[in-house]
Amino acid sequence: MIAVLQRVKRARVIADGKLSGEIGEGLYILLGVEKGDDEACSVALAEKISKLRIFEDESGKMNLSCKDISGDALVVSNFTLNANYAHGNRPDYLNSAPTAEANRLYEHFLCEMKKRIAVVEAGVFGAEMQTDMLTDGPVTIVMSSDVLLKKGK
Repeated sequence: MIAVLQRVKRARVIADGKLSGEIGEGLYILLGVEKGDDEACSVALAEKISKLRIFEDESGKMNLSCKDISGDALVVSNFTLNANYAHGNRPDYLNSAPTAEANRLYEHFLCEMKKRIAVVEAGVFGAEMQTDMLTDGPVTIVMSSDVLLKKGK
């Protein structure tokens, strides 16, 4: 799994023309599920993301986690994170998990995040979505479950 985290002051997602999720201060998370991913990937990412110290303390140091600041999380599925852009100018997404499996693991990730963060909102898997956010910093981190689980793909 690949996750792109952005520290935000606020974020929202509109899916198929309707507001699907909206948060205040916290994390905006794009999640891409790859072939071969499993529940352990969801757990590893949720655990690391919830404890990642990228929010500022009273001294202005990035010393606090989303959990520490009682922040929110907005999770949006995004298969384009799995793009293979090595050849030509049109990326392929052949490394993305099949739709049913990707949706199952996306939902599993949401459940894992809800165990760790009080407010977790989400986009709609497979929907056309538009997002709006006010980034903070900006602080953006790309995370892979392969790194956390020491797997080589």
